[in-house]
Amino acid sequence: MKNSGNELSPADIDRIIEMAWEDRTPFDAIEAQFGLAEPEVIALMRRELKPTSWRLWRARVQGRAAKHRALSAVDDHRFKSSRQRNITLNKVTKR
Repeated sequence: MKNSGNELSPADIDRIIEMAWEDRTPFDAIEAQFGLAEPEVIALMRRELKPTSWRLWRARVQGRAAKHRALSAVDDHRFKSSRQRNITLNKVTKR
């Protein structure tokens, strides 16, 4: 375990919880940013959430392909509309 719950700031814990609730954020992204593997995220969620919220989150996440990069069908793990304009160096490109 790279990063125990004691080393995380309250802001970090809030961000991990937020990322864990997001449907399209894989556990790999949480591990890359905070050094917590999936079992450690699950333990953190169990410790920090109310029992009802924990059960709702666990039922929602369990078996969800998007939370596991290897199972996800999304190639780049980001959504971008085909109608969205390209932005380069804070300047909107002209057509």
